[in-house]
Amino acid sequence: MKSELKAYSYWLEELPSPSAKLAERLSDETDVAIVGSGYTGLNAALETSRGGRSTMVLDSSDPGFGCSTRNGGQVSTSIKPMQASLARKFGAERARAIRGEGEAALAWIEERVANERIDCDFRRSGRFHAAHTPRHYEQLVRNSETMREEGIEFNAVPRSEQRSELGTDWYYGGVVYPQHASLHPARYHRGLLNSVLAEGGTVVGNCAVLNIEREPEGFVLATERGPVRARDVIVATNGYTSSLTQWLQRRVIPIGSYIIATEPLPPDLIDRLFPKNRVTSDTRKVVYYYRTSPDGTRILFGGRVSANETDPARSGPKLYAEMCRIFPELRNYGIAHSWMGTVAYTFDELAHVGVHEGIHYALGYCGSGVSMASYLGMRIGQRVLGSPEGRTAFDDLPFPARPLYSGNPWFLPSVVAWYRWRDNWQVRRARMSDKGMHHQVG
Repeated sequence: MKSELKAYSYWLEELPSPSAKLAERLSDETDVAIVGSGYTGLNAALETSRGGRSTMVLDSSDPGFGCSTRNGGQVSTSIKPMQASLARKFGAERARAIRGEGEAALAWIEERVANERIDCDFRRSGRFHAAHTPRHYEQLVRNSETMREEGIEFNAVPRSEQRSELGTDWYYGGVVYPQHASLHPARYHRGLLNSVLAEGGTVVGNCAVLNIEREPEGFVLATERGPVRARDVIVATNGYTSSLTQWLQRRVIPIGSYIIATEPLPPDLIDRLFPKNRVTSDTRKVVYYYRTSPDGTRILFGGRVSANETDPARSGPKLYAEMCRIFPELRNYGIAHSWMGTVAYTFDELAHVGVHEGIHYALGYCGSGVSMASYLGMRIGQRVLGSPEGRTAFDDLPFPARPLYSGNPWFLPSVVAWYRWRDNWQVRRARMSDKGMHHQVG
């Protein structure tokens, strides 16, 4: 490592603190109180503020402290389960509607960025989803053929043509989804924050909500700076959901996702490794995802490199080693930033939106939340306003929990270790097959 490692998000490097714009004092009362100031909370606040409701967004840390300023800036359709799997659970029509929400979210976030005039480098870059074994390539193509029936565009790229998309021979081909996008996540968040403030919304950072108590005419939120009465409450905490809302905490699994940013790289090297400047992910169960920075000077590489949660100072070198396995040329360069954020998985791999004991919520984006968190935040804001447009295909879905689970994912290390072993075993078997074929040819 040649650069001094900075243990904070690369996306915040040149972004000034928003603290001067934030409220220092709490109002005693508000129409809508929103817990969490990420993409979900701010998009909800934008709707309720514009709908004429006084709105207060509360966060225990700086606004956007969580994954809204720490993610990889990759924008997808967000729905992980395939149509067939969803159809077995909910029927074909509901399954199509759920999958359709992912497409709607991707289209909608582009409109949101344009309408709010947010300078966040939004670009329909396309995604190259790479196969880590030949079998996974075949499965990718089969799945994509099914997705084509849903209207999702894709292009299959065999291994022989892989370098037209990605400058490595490590994978076995992949699939391009040309509609997927990229953005600067922190600038997007800051643009949303500015829009909420411009509409008269109040945003209060470093003010934890300690308790939410229901009353006949609304709620009382006990905060670190005193009580706040609200007619409606929205919880938008995703990977940072706590015992404040125990019912939700039992239904989401907090998982750390780790990212590094390289030092500035030669332009010709960037062009060779990312000839079409796609965002990239792969088919390993413990997935890796990466892209170039918006200015085209660095590579940002993310994933999970240990079974247990760890410190970015430790995860950084491990991510660097994994990145260099894929791109050996990068061994000549160091990394400048290493950081992590917490995402929220659900037991059914679906996002969830709804109302529990009078409290509105939207969360559980399963690591693909840039568009879906924004979209469902907007929809939950519409629901608070009483608008029928707030209805989604996620409404009234069962939101599963598990016995003995209260929010501490004690089972996660063993699950991650198992999946990591399986990924590595599949890769080794594919490489051995490669060597066998080369030996036969020789």
